[in-house]
Parts: sequence; C-alpha cells; structure tokens
Amino acid sequence: MKVAFLFALAASLFLSVQAVAADIAVLATGATKEIILELIPQFEKSSGYKVVTTWTGTAGIRKRIGDGEVYDLIIVGAPVIDAFIQQGKVASGSRTELMKSAVGVAVRAGAPRPDIGSPEAVRNALLTAKSIGYSTGPSGDHVLSLIERFGITDQVKPKLKQVPTGARMETIIATGEAEIGFQQISELIRAPGINYVGPLPSDIQKITVYSAGIHASAKQPEAARALVNALTGSTAASVIKHYGMEPP
Repeated sequence: MKVAFLFALAASLFLSVQAVAADIAVLATGATKEIILELIPQFEKSSGYKVVTTWTGTAGIRKRIGDGEVYDLIIVGAPVIDAFIQQGKVASGSRTELMKSAVGVAVRAGAPRPDIGSPEAVRNALLTAKSIGYSTGPSGDHVLSLIERFGITDQVKPKLKQVPTGARMETIIATGEAEIGFQQISELIRAPGINYVGPLPSDIQKITVYSAGIHASAKQPEAARALVNALTGSTAASVIKHYGMEPP
C-alpha cells in the first residue's frame, strides 16, 4: 500500500510539473517581435511555461486562423482580433490591448533622408522616389490609402513593391530594391542596413493598436491569460517604448 501510494504521489507530482511546463502556442505579428521576445524570458522563468511563437504578418495570421490552425494566443491588430471574435475564432471578452504603433519611414543606410515633415513633403517624397516599399499589414493599407488621398495613384502605382507577409522593410530597402519604405516604427527603428527617417506627420498618421486574444479552442487558455498579464505588467511599458511603440 505504501509503495502504491508513493508511486501515485510521484505520478501526480510529475503530471503537475508537466502541466506547469506545458507550451503556450502563440501566433504573433512581426511588429511586436522584439518587445515580446524581451518580455518572454522572465515570464518563462517565473511561471515555468515555455512560449513557442510563430511570427508572421497580418495577412499570414488571417490565413492561418482562417485555415483552422489553433494557437493559445493570437497577437495582431485590434480590428483583426475583433473580426476573429465575430467569427468565433477568438474567445469573446479575451481581447487585451498590448501596445500601439505609428507608421514610420526609412531609406537605405547612407542615402539622403527625404523631407517628411508635412503631408505635402510626404507626397513629394512618394512622387520623386524611384521605388516604394510597403507591407501587407495595417501600415501598407494606410500607405495605399494615402496615395489615393494624394491623388497620385497613377504616378506611383508602377513603383510600389510589397514585401511578403511577415517580412520586414529592410529586406528590400537595404538591397536597393526599394528606395523608400513605410512600416511600423518598431520594425524600422533598429533594423540593419537602413536609416529610420521618422514618423509620418500627425495629420496623415495611422496608429495601430496591437491586441492579444485567446483562441476559442486554446489548449492552454489559463497559461495564455498569464502570458497576457506579463505582457501588460509593470515592466512592459519601458520595453514597449524602447522599441518605438507606446503602451495602450
């Protein structure tokens, strides 16, 4: 009896440890990558969980979730999380705002920095650039809307170069494929091979709020909630600001 009891106790403890150490599957947009990567180690150390993150762009996240892939936590722009909630893909009430980002401008390292101090200056920069990089995410959508708003679609359209979902602007700016590029500031501010010029003027700026949502079929919903708490905790704000974003 004693041996059986000890065996059962050991098995129980083993299963408890396994549960604590279970992986948290995260699907996240690349705009949040540096911030989350810096915050995760302390969370893993204190919680015992391991975070396994798949990084991609907004378009990639829509496709993966639309195709039925299941993750414990999804991190992407708030409107996308809201759409997933309406579709029953993300648990209602689980959306939590994590950080917000403005759209920035970058050029190749060493290249002249264009004037982007006013809407008219940005319009001129678009017209004079030989090639223009934009993303598949919210920043890219905003650039296309600005081009239409400026009334320069016909002049600019042949020069547009879109990076694949999840790719960063430096992949085409540093190589010279794009002379100027627009993306979330967090993705430009410390990227190699490029110079971050600055944010778009406030008159034509677009702020994207990045939020977390727990998948409706999450295997580790409680662990996902614990991770969200860590990403919105007292130490998160300084990390968020360090990488060019702002707390929500």
